[in-house]
Amino acid sequence: MRKIICVLVTLLMSVAARAQPEAFPSTYAPPAGQPVLFKNATILTGDGRRLDDADLYISDGQIQWVGEGEIAPGATEVDASGRWITPGLIDVHSHLGVYPSPGVAAHSDGNEATAPVTAEVWAEHSVWPQDPGFSRALAGGVTAMQILPGSANLFGGRGVTLKNVPSISYQGMKFPDAPHGLKMACGENPKRVYGGRTQAPSTRMGNVAAYRSAWIRAQRYQADWDRYNQAVKDAAEAAEGDSSGASVASALLTNTPPRRNLELDTLAGALRGDILVHMHCYRADEMLTILDMAKEFGYSVGTFHHGVEAYKIADKLAANDVCGALWADWWGFKIEAYDGIQENIALVDRPAGGCAIVHSDSDEGIQRLNQEAAKAMLRGNRAGLDIPPERAIRWITYNAAKSLGVHEQTGSIQPGKMADVVLWSQDPFSVYAKPSQVYIDGVLRYEQNNPSLSPQSDFELGQLMGAAR
Repeated sequence: MRKIICVLVTLLMSVAARAQPEAFPSTYAPPAGQPVLFKNATILTGDGRRLDDADLYISDGQIQWVGEGEIAPGATEVDASGRWITPGLIDVHSHLGVYPSPGVAAHSDGNEATAPVTAEVWAEHSVWPQDPGFSRALAGGVTAMQILPGSANLFGGRGVTLKNVPSISYQGMKFPDAPHGLKMACGENPKRVYGGRTQAPSTRMGNVAAYRSAWIRAQRYQADWDRYNQAVKDAAEAAEGDSSGASVASALLTNTPPRRNLELDTLAGALRGDILVHMHCYRADEMLTILDMAKEFGYSVGTFHHGVEAYKIADKLAANDVCGALWADWWGFKIEAYDGIQENIALVDRPAGGCAIVHSDSDEGIQRLNQEAAKAMLRGNRAGLDIPPERAIRWITYNAAKSLGVHEQTGSIQPGKMADVVLWSQDPFSVYAKPSQVYIDGVLRYEQNNPSLSPQSDFELGQLMGAAR
C-alpha cells in the first residue's frame, strides 16, 4: 500500500510541476565561429565606457577579453583602425514577422482583435521567419529583438525575444532562456477598437476596470494553484511517516488540480515576475495610474513603450526601476501623442537609475536605430545634458537587454557575454555610419558588400529569381 501511495504522490507532484510547462522551447544553437581579434578600434562597451585604440578578442561564441590577453592560433585579425565597435543593437519593440513584408492583409497577424483581453495568445505563433525585414534589420546592426503583439487589446498576449538569425522556424530564432513579455496597452487604441462593441470598455475608466478584473481573476487562479501545489507537497511529506497510507490517499484523491486556463497562465506568470510587463502608454497621468495598479496587485511594470510624456515623470520611472522605450521624435499623430518633445529620451535617461531605450515599432526604423539614438543624443546635448556616445549607446544595447531580461547574456562588451558585436565604418552616431560586419554569438552573420553574407529569406529569394527570369 505504501508503495502505491508513493507512486500516487509522485504522479500528482508531476502534475503540479507541469502546471506551467515549457512550451515551444528554443531550438537555437549557434554554429562554431572563427576566433577573431579586432585591433585598434574605438570601442563603446555598452556599460558606459569608451576605449580608444583598443583590441577585442572573441572566440567560442563569447567575448574573451577587451584590451589584452591570450589569442588562439589561427585567429582572424581585423584591422579596425578608424572604425568603431559596439554591442549588437537590440530593438525591444518590433512587429517583424507578425506584420511582415509585403504588407498585405494576409500578413496581418499582430492583433488578435477579438476581445479586450487576449493574454492567451503568443506573438511567436504568428512570426513568419521568411520576413525580409529580418535581413534588413541585420544590415542595420540589430542582433536581437522583441516581437510583440499589437496594441488593439488591453492585454495583447505574450511577446518573444529572437536572435536575428535565419531559420525555418521561429523556434530556431528564439533567444535561449529569455523570459516572455506581456504586451499591454492603455489609452486610445483599445478604446478605438472596442468602443463600439457591447461588453467591452469604451473609456479610459473602462480600460482600468477591465485590467483590474483580469488581475483579480489571475490572483484567484494563482492562489488555487498555490493551494494545490502546497497540498501535494504536504501529502508527500505525510507519506514519509504514514505506514498505511490511507489518510494520505484520501487527501490526494480529494485534491484535484485546478482547470488550466491559458489566459490566466500568462497573467499569473506576470504576477509572479516570470513574464515581464511591457506597457504601451503615452500620457504621464496614465503611466502613473498603471504604476499604482501594479502596486495594488503586486506585480512590476518593466517598461513603458512609446511614452511621449515620459519626461514629465522621469524621476518616478527611475524610482520604480521602470524603463522607457521611446521614439526620438515621433509625436502628434493622435491626441495622446500630442505633448511630445525631442528631449524625451535624454530626460528619461537623466535621473540616477534612469533607463531610457530607443525603440522602433517600425520595419524601417529598426534599420536605423543608431541614427534614432543620434537624434536623441543631439537634442539632449543641445539642452545642456552632456550625453557622450558611451552613454547614448546604452539606449540601444544594454538598457534594451535589461528591458528584455537578457542583460546577463548580452547588451554589453564584457568577458563571458555572448559575442554579439557590430564593427562600424565610423562613429555609429554619424548619419554616414554603416555596419561593416555583424557578429551574433561570434559568428559573422553580415558583411557589407559581401553577397554571401547578405542573407535573403526563401520568400524573397524566390521573388528575385522570378524577376530575373
